[in-house]
Amino acid sequence: MIVLAGTIGAGKSSLTKMIAEHFDSQAFYESIDDNEVLPLFYANPEQYAFLLQIYFLNKRFASIKQAMQEDNNVLDRSIYEDSLLFHLNADLGRATKTEVQVYDELLANMMEELPHAAYKKHPDLLVHIRVSFDTMLERIEKRGRAYEQLAFDPSLYDYYKELNRRYDQWYEEYNESPKIQIDGDQFNFVEDPEAKQQVLQMIKGKLEEIRQEEEIAIF
Repeated sequence: MIVLAGTIGAGKSSLTKMIAEHFDSQAFYESIDDNEVLPLFYANPEQYAFLLQIYFLNKRFASIKQAMQEDNNVLDRSIYEDSLLFHLNADLGRATKTEVQVYDELLANMMEELPHAAYKKHPDLLVHIRVSFDTMLERIEKRGRAYEQLAFDPSLYDYYKELNRRYDQWYEEYNESPKIQIDGDQFNFVEDPEAKQQVLQMIKGKLEEIRQEEEIAIF
């Protein structure tokens, strides 16, 4: 099981599709286009930040439970980065102390339950796609979701910048599984077929390295 992580516009969905096709695995995608809460959040983040995060948390918990029951799955975003996203909104004043407490307790309960939900205790690999802030903004503009655009809400600039910054710290602190970081600026796997193959080989090489380490540990 592979889980992807990265900021908005990093290319998670695209790389999820590539990994799934390359390894003949099942892909689990984030609920975005059919998410009726997301446009409400962008229109009024102070009112809908908590509701949006509970929506996502529920979906991510269900997805990773299902993925952990089988082999050969890839998720374009997982429950492991959920706290980063909500606490950023909380730090920006978009959630009350009570909402933060309820969220933290709920997430803790879910994380405690997760290892007992299936035979697989953690992902085999986390792939973090790191992109610069400029690339992030360019990708957001290119994919054209109206409610994500700076023209829709100029204050999103600071939100996006802080979100991108926090992912670096989050990756450094992540310790739930083996991990690898992909430079999304250097390897534009979305548009460059050669970069796509290089990234897939990097992931394949990391998986082989992990398997070798596990075999050594057994003996």
